Amino acid sequence: MLVGIPARPGGHDPVRWRAWAVAAVLALGACGDGGTGPATLDRAPAPTTTTVTAPRDAATTTTAGPATTTTTAEGLVVAEAQPATPTCPAVPAQARPDPDRPRYRLDLVVRPDQGTVDGAVAVTFVPDLPVDRLVFRLWPNGPRTARAGARLDVGEVTVDGRPTPAGLADPTILDVPLPAPAGPGEAVEATVAFRLRLPGAVNDRLSHDGDAIRLGSFFPILPWEPGHGWALDPPTSAFAEASTAPVADFDLTVEVPDGLDVLASGEPAGPGRWRAVAVRDVALSIGRFTLAAGVAHAPEPVHVTVGVHAGIGESPDAYLERTIRALEDFARRFGPYPYPRHTLAITPGLSGGIEYPTHVMQGPATIGRTTSHEVGHMWFYGLVGNNQGRDPWLDEGLATWAEAGFEGTLGAMRNRAIPAWARGRTGEPMTYWESRQSGYYRGVYVQGAQALAALGDAGLVDCALRHYVARHAFAIARPPQLIASLALVFPDAPERLGGFGIR
Repeated sequence: MLVGIPARPGGHDPVRWRAWAVAAVLALGACGDGGTGPATLDRAPAPTTTTVTAPRDAATTTTAGPATTTTTAEGLVVAEAQPATPTCPAVPAQARPDPDRPRYRLDLVVRPDQGTVDGAVAVTFVPDLPVDRLVFRLWPNGPRTARAGARLDVGEVTVDGRPTPAGLADPTILDVPLPAPAGPGEAVEATVAFRLRLPGAVNDRLSHDGDAIRLGSFFPILPWEPGHGWALDPPTSAFAEASTAPVADFDLTVEVPDGLDVLASGEPAGPGRWRAVAVRDVALSIGRFTLAAGVAHAPEPVHVTVGVHAGIGESPDAYLERTIRALEDFARRFGPYPYPRHTLAITPGLSGGIEYPTHVMQGPATIGRTTSHEVGHMWFYGLVGNNQGRDPWLDEGLATWAEAGFEGTLGAMRNRAIPAWARGRTGEPMTYWESRQSGYYRGVYVQGAQALAALGDAGLVDCALRHYVARHAFAIARPPQLIASLALVFPDAPERLGGFGIR
């Protein structure tokens, strides 16, 4: 249900305190372009290792191997067209992000002593189809995270600066009717005040374990799929969701108690502030981190920061080295990493890894294939998006393919047994796997990689994936689009993949 949000300390109502947010989103393009330090608050400890490189200049062109890249004025690295080789058809120039993408302003006050995050999100949204409402997904209210104790309560909602009644279609869907329908290309501005009640120490993307806090899929976000409309896939009780969302620009400010550090999506833009350009979500990790920093060449310099929370007893250096190598490997195989920064936080109570664009969360002792898998998601989910409820294999199967090539485990992956009831079901949605959790990993992750391996030479598969990334970068893809890219190299791809349940 909709609730009032208590005033923040000092007597200021959080909605009034952030009333400027609607106007602020109109000026995001004029905000600062970030700093040069690691992606933490200014009170973070100094990195234990540092590699310094020259900053990337706007509109420069660099050749790395057969690929030519351009760094745009926004700081994104994109691939230019690549000529054909004897084994790989010519790759087109990489798609650019939609200039009418959403612009978010997200302001957070984190109170670990109370287990809460008070926030406000302001967004400018330009639909490409007619709309008569806005929809925000409230993923902390999904069955899995709600069962763990999380809750996202919504306060005042405004549209174009006016308070607007809103209702919950289900615990994860906030419906906001528009005063008048908006046509394609008409901007709509909205703000939502909210309070997030954190769960305790949970093996998930939302967690509060002493000083360590993970914030992923935590704020109201627009689940729009360009060309199709609102993505309203039901939440599942077995899995925590990440939203189907178009790439957007985010201006994020975070207030945390003194002594705590923050690793977040995007680039630092002043104390407690980050900006992320053309990403489909943002996330952050809070803790007391020992840091290591370095630079990947993917192919342009990418500043990488790894933080290990106090008490875990691991060095960040090994994670840093593996992350850098994975970024560089995948850039050669699939196309350039488009962003100037990448962060990884190692926090307690997480048995694997969770990906968000430019920011990854991992648990202790997960340096192995978890690290390369999550870096693979920067291309498959981060750069080329998908509906993770409808087509989970599109990101998990492709990230597993990337991981297997990096780790040298493709042969072992091919030989993994698939349960009979999961065989040929790779393309099933999350609702199918909800009651079949024991086979989800093998049925989607492993079988997805097996399906690609069944096409033929691994280098040719990577060639087809370069086409897929180039054509659908910064967009949301569906299975037919991947199949079409694979068919450029493997004409029988539709028939072969069909045997795995991929259509």
